[in-house]
Amino acid sequence: MDTMQTMMSRRSTRKYTGEAVPDEVVDTILQAGLFAPTSQNKQTREFYVVRNKETLEKLSKAKEAGAGMLSACDVAIAVFEDGTESDTWIEDCSIALSYMSLMATDQGIGNCWCQMHLRSSAQGKDAEDNVRRIMDISNDDLRIVGILALGVPAEELQPHAAQDLNWSKVCKIE
Repeated sequence: MDTMQTMMSRRSTRKYTGEAVPDEVVDTILQAGLFAPTSQNKQTREFYVVRNKETLEKLSKAKEAGAGMLSACDVAIAVFEDGTESDTWIEDCSIALSYMSLMATDQGIGNCWCQMHLRSSAQGKDAEDNVRRIMDISNDDLRIVGILALGVPAEELQPHAAQDLNWSKVCKIE
């Protein structure tokens, strides 16, 4: 796919077949995340790959709503960054998640970005704390924006159409 076609085809996929995503495809997706730029090229992000079904099920409940796809996906990639090492950890992690989402789409893998930052569980507990606890990460300085769910899509979602773009949101200053 060319880049624009990949961007148009990227959809939030929440239903998966249960079929395994090959390790080499996961590695290609991770490579995209590692290629993503960071402020001052610090490259301090950390990528945690989760395939354990019990852990994925627990992560799906780390926040009150919107994480259910984690229990159905084959693999998830959580992107962390030490908030004391970079004041742009939100941006750095977001760019990596976006790059990986586009690469997953390019590879024919369904994906959905599951935000954890600024979210809480049904019990009112901070989702970031929940994720660190579930994943047995003791460093409270490691911050997480989100987790990318990956799986073979159970349904084909139609690409976005260029004619649906809202060009009224573009301001040209000449």
